[in-house]
Formats: sequence, C-alpha cells, structure tokens
Amino acid sequence: MFFEDLGLMDYKTCWDYQENIFNNTIAQKITNRNLEATEQIETTNHLLFVEHPHVYTLGKSGDASHLLINSKELENKQATYYKINRGGDITYHGPGQLVAYPILDLDHFFTDIHKYLRLLEETIILTLDEYGIKAGRSHGETGVWLDADNVFKARKICAMGVRCSRWVTMHGWGFNVNANLDYFSNIIPCGIQDKSVTSLNKELGEDVDMNQIKEKLKKHFSSLFNCQLVSKDIL
Repeated sequence: MFFEDLGLMDYKTCWDYQENIFNNTIAQKITNRNLEATEQIETTNHLLFVEHPHVYTLGKSGDASHLLINSKELENKQATYYKINRGGDITYHGPGQLVAYPILDLDHFFTDIHKYLRLLEETIILTLDEYGIKAGRSHGETGVWLDADNVFKARKICAMGVRCSRWVTMHGWGFNVNANLDYFSNIIPCGIQDKSVTSLNKELGEDVDMNQIKEKLKKHFSSLFNCQLVSKDIL
C-alpha cells in the first residue's frame, strides 16, 4: 500500500487528489472486466495523511442547519465550508487534527464496509491505548469515543465518514490530536447534540508529537489490514 504524508494541504486540493486516485482505481476495475486475467492491471491501494486549514465539511446525508455560523462569520474565522460526497453529517478539520484518507480496493481485503469501519476505529483505539487512554465505540454512532457509556462524560475524539463505490473507498477519519476544539462550537458535530468532543492533548494535558503518533497509527493500520506501507513521492 502506498503511503503519503501530504502535510498541511487545502481541503479542496486534497479532495481533488483523492478523487483522482479513487476514479482511476474504479476505471481500472471496469477495464479489467473486459480483459483476460493475464492482461489485467492490478489496482493499487493508498493511505494519505494530511492536516487541513480550518474547514467544515457536510456529508451527503447531513443537515446544513448543523453549521451554526454564516458565510461572513466563516470568513472571520478564516474557515471554509464544503458539501461533500462522503457519508455522515458535519465535521471540522483544522491544524492539529490528523486526517487519514485510505483509498483502498476492498476486493484486495474483504468486501464488508461494516468491518472496514470497525478496523479504522480499531486503529485509533489501539493508538490511544499506547498513550494510556481507554477508548471505544458508541452504539450506532461511527467514530471513536471516550467514556461512551456515560451520558454525562461521553466525548468523541475521532470522527469518521467514508464513501465506497465498487468496493473502492475514499474519505476517512479526523483524529483530534492537538486540534483547536473551539472551532467545534460553530457546528453540531456529526449531528449529535448531547455529546461533546475532545482531543488527545486535552486528555493528556500537553501537546503530542505528531510524527510519533503518525508512526503509531501506521503500525496499527498496517497490522489490522495486513499490508506493508510503502512511501510514495507526492505527485
């Protein structure tokens, strides 16, 4: 699997980059159907890490009223807003939040989107465990949570939303590592009104080394998906 760390990248630029890989993978799968087995070109798998400037994104099933500020206020906060083609409702991305976009042909792994989402969550859960934080899942709510079973303390540390077509995935997770949580006050995160959000640095009381946590995430991701990550130069 090709791995790329895109650094800090504009959301739309990165979305277009994802779409290019995603669409090329699907096109190759369609082409392969009409070729003999010996002539088929194997599809590739990709994992992208990135941070975005302040941006709010609304999934295709989301409610636009969950963005609580207008266009002028967005401008004042130096934030942008996009309606996008993943599942889920509204979320925030910004500096200090580690975003991952796995663009996988699940025919190489398993054709089960439920299992796919659970493995993405497990990547985060195992990584948090290395920092002494016990995380888990909230029934019926995709993502990674702390104290999910306590209605008064439940808080989300990682949001997830994906798109899948012909068993090819895109979009992924937004993991609050050193994120500025104030920006979440401008939305109803993921459309969930009765639970808060948190970040790793808030839970630990200090900022976290991003390079260190990237290596931990890569380790657990490659183990769970039984793959080897190979660095690829940015196109």
